[in-house]
Amino acid sequence: MHLVSVPAEPYAFEFYPATAALLVIDMQRDFVEPGGFGAMLGNDVTPLRRAIAPTRRVLDAARRIGIMVVHTREGHRPDLSDLPPAKKARGRLKTGIGDQGPMGRVLVRGERGHDIVPELAPVPGEPVVDKPGKGAFYATDLETILRCRGIKSLLVAGVTTEVCVHTTVREANDRGFECLVLEDCVASYFPEFHEAGIKMIKAQGGIFGWVSSSAALLQALEKAGDAGAP
Repeated sequence: MHLVSVPAEPYAFEFYPATAALLVIDMQRDFVEPGGFGAMLGNDVTPLRRAIAPTRRVLDAARRIGIMVVHTREGHRPDLSDLPPAKKARGRLKTGIGDQGPMGRVLVRGERGHDIVPELAPVPGEPVVDKPGKGAFYATDLETILRCRGIKSLLVAGVTTEVCVHTTVREANDRGFECLVLEDCVASYFPEFHEAGIKMIKAQGGIFGWVSSSAALLQALEKAGDAGAP
């Protein structure tokens, strides 16, 4: 496929599908579904669930075109050997990481709550990166996976905007990857945090990356596909 140009802020985001990856961050039951860890903290999961449908449309397009797809999950080993005491203690929660919750032990690998929601479940061949922290590059092999595939551009979806998405985009920016954050495919429990997080990414000429929508991306992909058709 030819060069794809997506209308975006602060200016058009251009990439080649062969060197791009769709990065779907932490779309897990514990964060997105009622009864998960996010809901246990008193959050309304509705804003996060709104990101599922547009993300699915982008995911379907990426699979159809052959854009690499990578999923991430935040969670810890069952023995919690990779859980820093400071993270475990944070918030002084009655039910915290590693404790038993409605979907199994909270943010523990292998538990139901740790799973990616069925609507966005990985298919064979799509790497799933398990991360112990907020950023997807910390203590993972994500960078190695991307470098080995010659990836230069990241199309970013997932939750939450101001935490794991923002941390990952910042980390990616420092590593030389160009990031397009799809505003309707990322979400926060707090609308004001989402809004601020999006503004920060595209500020000062795109200090961390670009911002666009799933509709703009899909239209640009279709246009590029038509241009390359015989």
